[in-house]
Amino acid sequence: MGVDVCERSHTLRVNYRTSHQIRMQADRQLGAEVADVDGNVETTSGHVSISTMPLAKGLEFRAVAVMACDDVIILLQSRIEAVADDADLKAVYNTERHLLDVACTRAREHLLVSGTAPGSEFLEVIGAISGGCLFANADR
Repeated sequence: MGVDVCERSHTLRVNYRTSHQIRMQADRQLGAEVADVDGNVETTSGHVSISTMPLAKGLEFRAVAVMACDDVIILLQSRIEAVADDADLKAVYNTERHLLDVACTRAREHLLVSGTAPGSEFLEVIGAISGGCLFANADR
């Protein structure tokens, strides 16, 4: 092709930031409200994600609310009745306990656990491990 390429090299500099770090930096450049060309205005104050406990695994949030942690919801009676033997029953208990633990450990700063009395038996175990009270009984 007749192009002399000798001594024309450059060192490539790559920014190894994660997508999350890049997005966070870009969000800092925005104001409290953003308008598009059609005049639609959106606030940039934040959002709420709703998920099941199994889908929360591997994620992390600033604040988490784990809802309906009462005795009839966590460890459903129908799951217990469907168990054939003691080994399967132990597996069901371990799975339910693990799911609640996963849901509660997704919070970086704030955790709210709610439900009606009586609360799930697993709340006492998680509360003892974390060193705090996760379930308060409000008689109103």
